[in-house]
Amino acid sequence: LLSLIGGVKVIIDNSVWDGSYRSRLKNLRDELLARNDEELEESSAIMGNQIRHQIDSFERDRVNVTSNENTGYVTSLADGIINISGITGAMSGELLQVGDAKAMVMNLEEDNIGAVLLDDVSNIIEGTEARATGRVVETPVGDALLGRVVDALGRPIDGKGSIRSEKRMPVEAAAPGVIDRQSVNQPLETGIKIIDAMIPIGKGQRELLIGDRQTGKTAIAVDTILNQHDKNVKCIYVAIGQKNSTVAQIVERFRQQGAMAYTTVVVSGASDLAALQYLAPYTGATIGEYWMKQGQDVLIVYDDLSKHAVAYRTLSLLLRRPPGREAYPGDVFYLHSRLLERSARLSDELGGGSMTALPIVETLAGDISAYIPTNVISITDGQIFLQTELFNSGVRPAIDSGLSVSRVGSSAQYRATKKVSSSLKLDLAQYQEVLAFAQFGSDLDTSTRKIINHGRHLTELLKQPQYTPYAMEDQVIMLFANQKGYLDEVPVEKIGEYEKQLLLEVHSAHPGIIGRLRDKRDIDDELSAQLDSVISRYTTRFIVAVR
Repeated sequence: LLSLIGGVKVIIDNSVWDGSYRSRLKNLRDELLARNDEELEESSAIMGNQIRHQIDSFERDRVNVTSNENTGYVTSLADGIINISGITGAMSGELLQVGDAKAMVMNLEEDNIGAVLLDDVSNIIEGTEARATGRVVETPVGDALLGRVVDALGRPIDGKGSIRSEKRMPVEAAAPGVIDRQSVNQPLETGIKIIDAMIPIGKGQRELLIGDRQTGKTAIAVDTILNQHDKNVKCIYVAIGQKNSTVAQIVERFRQQGAMAYTTVVVSGASDLAALQYLAPYTGATIGEYWMKQGQDVLIVYDDLSKHAVAYRTLSLLLRRPPGREAYPGDVFYLHSRLLERSARLSDELGGGSMTALPIVETLAGDISAYIPTNVISITDGQIFLQTELFNSGVRPAIDSGLSVSRVGSSAQYRATKKVSSSLKLDLAQYQEVLAFAQFGSDLDTSTRKIINHGRHLTELLKQPQYTPYAMEDQVIMLFANQKGYLDEVPVEKIGEYEKQLLLEVHSAHPGIIGRLRDKRDIDDELSAQLDSVISRYTTRFIVAVR
């Protein structure tokens, strides 16, 4: 009786006769909330008259009678999972209205449906009415979302008011087909020297960031977003299962450096329902797809898919789906493949837009052979592996050049960068190999000492502070100096100072070199000779000064 407030409610098979006061109050509330913003801004007198009119008509029709395949009632509720009987016309992924809350259909069985709640509402009980909306779960899309922080359903959570976007799209969508795509041949600049030089990423590529916790995976993703300033790339950062305080720090960093002007942040925190953590990356992909289909370039970061898989496992087990390896459901691979396949570079006939994905996966004790890491590695076009030992030894970013690879990006690399970085991977591999043997003996020949010396200087050059992305032309200048051997003459501890002063010298005294690199993105013989002369003279002066 308390759930009805008053009146009577009768349920027979698929028909519901609802004459309760609660039902009438709910209808009154829905009618008032359905009014648009302009109506709500009318004077209080007019609003008062409208409310009085609604109350006057409240008693005229006491009974709600619904009898169709789209209306049912809750038969059980536990841990955010509800079973509903009576709805026979629902589709998978459909949005349901359950009392005052929303839910999403995930199980379709013969005599009932299983759904997950998308709102944390405590007043849903057995017998609560559920209605199928005929729509799948959707999110607002468009430029109105730039600079905003939204939840997994696209609702604003940044306190800046509603998002005025007329366009909405389903969070689940089919990935572009093979014919709709084109090859990746345009670089996406991260601003991180070791990545742009050795593990380049192309627009439309999916490059995995993988490593143990606290090794700098998010830092690389954040720096990549910061580097898209003035590059006409829209960015989406999806935080899945992260602490809200951590996400707030990232959003504040974006604001400080002007990145929120071209960025949307989708948040489903650690305290949110598992269903929202499951939906968040699909919502982010839909927001990005809208811009991609408009012919624009998009970068999306999924931070991280390990927590996303855990959220899906939680939902699946609660829905009584059979568990598989490590208790993950059998379709967890499909879960991530249908998400990451939505990233692509579209054909010119479809506008030529692109969506580049940087999924993040967390490993335990560096084990990349675990279930989720191997799944995502097989889906993506390469991985950037961050190593705990490198991080603890002071190498930041702590990227393992041996295990990291890009299967696409080298074909999208700028010619200038490719020319000055062709030998970097081999140089670092030789250094790591020789260094292991050098620990057991003190008598080293000249060539071995030269390899070790060059490797130490190169490792120091590739170090980079957080939140300081490098422009392409600055990277080329420093890698050119390394290629010509000038760095090997500088004391290792002075590499950072040398780099800073050299770039300052070239920018101030030789702006023509910077302009040619920025415009042509290639190094011809004339520019190579000019750069060689400038760096040679500067290096001589620097070495004399430090000695």
